[in-house]
Amino acid sequence: MFDWVHHVSILSIICYVPLLGALVVIFLFKKEQGERIRKFATGIALVDFLVSIPLWFAFERDGDLFQFRESLAWIETLGVRYEFGIDGIALLLVLLTTLLGVLAFLSSWSAIKVREKEYYVFMLLLQTGMLGVFMAMDFFLFYVFWEVMLVPMYFLIGIWGGPRKLYAAIKFFLYTLVGSVLMLLGILALYFYNSSGLLEFGGLGNPRTFSITQFHDIASQIPPDLQFWIFLAFFVGFAIKVPMFPFHTWLPDAHVEAPTAASVILAGVLLKMGTYGFVRFSLPILPVATWELLPWVVALSIIGIIYGGLVAMAQKDMKKLVAYSSVSHLGFVMLGVFALNGPGLNGGILQMINHGISTGALFLLVGVIYERRHTRMIAEYGGISEQMPMFATIFLIITMSSIGLPVLNGFIGEFTILVGAFNRVWWWALMGAVGIVLGAAYMLWMYQRVFFGPLKNPENKDLKDLNRRELLYLMPLVVLCFWIGLYPRPFFRILEKPVNYIVEICESNQPVADQQVDAGSRPQTSEHSGD
Repeated sequence: MFDWVHHVSILSIICYVPLLGALVVIFLFKKEQGERIRKFATGIALVDFLVSIPLWFAFERDGDLFQFRESLAWIETLGVRYEFGIDGIALLLVLLTTLLGVLAFLSSWSAIKVREKEYYVFMLLLQTGMLGVFMAMDFFLFYVFWEVMLVPMYFLIGIWGGPRKLYAAIKFFLYTLVGSVLMLLGILALYFYNSSGLLEFGGLGNPRTFSITQFHDIASQIPPDLQFWIFLAFFVGFAIKVPMFPFHTWLPDAHVEAPTAASVILAGVLLKMGTYGFVRFSLPILPVATWELLPWVVALSIIGIIYGGLVAMAQKDMKKLVAYSSVSHLGFVMLGVFALNGPGLNGGILQMINHGISTGALFLLVGVIYERRHTRMIAEYGGISEQMPMFATIFLIITMSSIGLPVLNGFIGEFTILVGAFNRVWWWALMGAVGIVLGAAYMLWMYQRVFFGPLKNPENKDLKDLNRRELLYLMPLVVLCFWIGLYPRPFFRILEKPVNYIVEICESNQPVADQQVDAGSRPQTSEHSGD
């Protein structure tokens, strides 16, 4: 039924539909046509999501690792090609991006009333940049999209943000730019080492290439010393985007000042680019360095889990609490990814999707109450469950999803990560479990203070419950929470091949890393440190 998907440039269509929509808004709409602009932009996002749905059905679970490949000559003198393709990991992230895009646009209808034309143009451009990052199979193309999505997010925060919007926007831009430049140096190091003729591709053609898959193929030929320094360059770029402790300080400012839709995209998609970078590049291309630096990465992940949870408990602002919860949750994702085994990677990748669903929903819910009361301070509320029963019910479901209640999506991801972490080093799982307890503490405490108790503040007595539009953009996320929580098999099935591929590369290169440790040239690996 969906065979046609393999015979059209489906990925390019999905990637550039938002860009085309942005151009139409720029040239064919006047700035006074606010209502028509937001309806048109939302329609474009909806079309993009509908076009992406066939990918789920047409993707062959037992087929090639990367599917829907598109490859064209671009800058031939440098070996740059326009190359798109997705595996199971990228497929889930593409679908998450197109879905959250629609919901973010819908949530903006009542929240954005000034400079609507520019706002929706930047949102559409951001959508194209994010999709390109997950689809790119060429390092140069990947870097172009990585930088492209930085610009619209800077303007979304800087123009439509809160009182400290310029500070937050500039901080976000500078942090991300520093990481991007270091990542570019790592990409160039790989490229020039390959171009020097010291690597043999075994008949793969011109060694001048930025092809990601070809660098996967020659991972074992890259010297450990070079892997070590390239890994560090990639690490800073990806760790800032995750964000890992201590590179996280831009995130609370950006989240608090950003408009609701930008916070949803930032938490739901942009943070996943960091973890995606580790899974796509660091692990399969630099496996020896991955093993050598494993204890340091895991240590920062565990610190992030505990630190993010403790700081979240001290927050008085709901949005800042959810922002610090992301630091903790993404540390948990990194713990699973760097367990370097099947359960850990499966759980880490699925938890990337779960975090996008649950935290995206939390920001949408905080946005709903902010539009009604224009405050996010927890102390301003209390007892509002009687005034807003539907809102309280959905908020409770998403809260339980965030803390990992069984039958909801968070439980599946967290349980699988703990299995993977325990299989590697038992006390990693113990530290992760501490983070789960902290998560339950700060989320339930916030819920209790906002929704239960007496209704003391008179300003809360006339609060209106969710309207149809708000229900429309919240219910898909609630359905996904239950779907993944009750029947996660389709998601694990689609991740099976790429996860096994990465685990196989890592396991085959572990002896080389052990030799480096035995020679005393690198830090101790996690296997030895856990004994």
